[in-house]
Amino acid sequence: MKIGELAKAAHTQVETIRYYEREGLLPETVRTESNYRVYGDEHVDRLSFIRNCRGLDMTLDEIRILLRFKDSPLENCADVNDLLDEHIGHVAARIKELKALERQLKTLRENCRKPQQASQCGILSELSTASHPDQELTTSKGHVHGAHSLKAKL
Repeated sequence: MKIGELAKAAHTQVETIRYYEREGLLPETVRTESNYRVYGDEHVDRLSFIRNCRGLDMTLDEIRILLRFKDSPLENCADVNDLLDEHIGHVAARIKELKALERQLKTLRENCRKPQQASQCGILSELSTASHPDQELTTSKGHVHGAHSLKAKL
């Protein structure tokens, strides 16, 4: 099948497929005489695997590691378990950050209990003042913004 057919079969945008190819997540394919890439069912399966991982908010580096194990079915999967445990930890940390953000937003919302002129709005006033270090939401340096430390282990 051509890339458009693969995109349809895998419910993935053509540009996403090309991106995954550039990132090395999809193996290079054979080309026809007219230089079209030819894909098979194995590409649909691999794209489905990648999409499932992305749906679980896994990074491309995490997916690379998982694909390495998927491509080596006789290897021990202890590192797969470790990767998932670490990912669960990052998700838990992100949930904690989001709950703190929710509390911060609710506190901000309390600054304007009733509609009034924008010049009198407590929310706008609070957002205009310099933030205080103790009020800032700290963000994780791990999951959403970069790869995990497990990558270095493997």
